Amino acid sequence: MSTAKEEILKRIRTAQKQAGLSEHVDIPREYETQGTLNADELRDMLVDRLEDYKAEVHVTDEVSLAQTISQVFTDKDCSTVTYAQGMDTALIDAITSDVTLTADDPTSDPRELDTVDAVLTESHVTSAQTGTIVLEAGPLCGRRALTLVPDRHVCIVRKEQVVYGVPEMVSRINPDFPATWISGPSATSDIELSRVEGVHGPRDLIVIIVK
Repeated sequence: MSTAKEEILKRIRTAQKQAGLSEHVDIPREYETQGTLNADELRDMLVDRLEDYKAEVHVTDEVSLAQTISQVFTDKDCSTVTYAQGMDTALIDAITSDVTLTADDPTSDPRELDTVDAVLTESHVTSAQTGTIVLEAGPLCGRRALTLVPDRHVCIVRKEQVVYGVPEMVSRINPDFPATWISGPSATSDIELSRVEGVHGPRDLIVIIVK
């Protein structure tokens, strides 16, 4: 006896033959896969999308990156911060705010991350068109729990990581590693459209874009 799926497919093939259609149909793939905006235009678009999603955005350069991070931690009254274990130690050492910085231990209990004031990670790739940041599990972006359990996430997005659209973004993702896609702080709405933030991730997303 055939399954329901097999029966449905059989009927589709029969209908195709009766209509004189081929069983194989070439899928058109002439869609846009790469944008034409320059770096400044991509950054401006990304800032606009992120702010629309209610993320806090700071634009800086490599020289001032540590100072910008320090100011964010000071402004948010952070005293304990956990960072992705593979981040540049020189950058971590240059952070001057009065905060205890600890490298994440991927083998530790993820529930312990709920006690820190913030987490700091790099990003993997970002789509300016959709304002979507992809975190690929690894040394620079950390394990998935690192950016899903705490209430505040400070994420560094570098110039070379910003692309225009989703096709280009997907092409840079390694399917062998878990990836988290984030577009602004975690939020959802109930049937009355009452917005609730922090349901399945940080309610406070701070993005630092490095020119």
